[in-house]
Amino acid sequence: QSQLVESGGGLVQPGGSLRLSCVASRFTLNYYATAWFRQAPGKEREGVSCISSSDGSTYYTDSVKGRFTIARDNAKDTVYLQMNSLKLEDTAVYYCAADRELYCSGNMFEEEFDYWGQGTQVTVSS
Repeated sequence: QSQLVESGGGLVQPGGSLRLSCVASRFTLNYYATAWFRQAPGKEREGVSCISSSDGSTYYTDSVKGRFTIARDNAKDTVYLQMNSLKLEDTAVYYCAADRELYCSGNMFEEEFDYWGQGTQVTVSS
């Protein structure tokens, strides 16, 4: 059973926006570094963005810089990924991941994260 739950995916036209949400079911997400990964059909899963728990530092992969924003709402214990100016190549299943010890400072690797969600589909299509 996944301990993270994603929501907010859907179908959007190129240039549109979506906001993904991630919540934890059995722990306080505020205390965990939280990341978004995505996996497009036929491709490996890649790290998209990460936010640290200690100081809120963030990391973005180059392909989403300036378009995506990761943020926490501590009161709601939720991490969001605001996705603007969506492109066809952003189509993928997006996964939320969390780790108690990680500091987000660069490339992300799946094995660094202990907790995962089941994913939410984002489809960008005209």
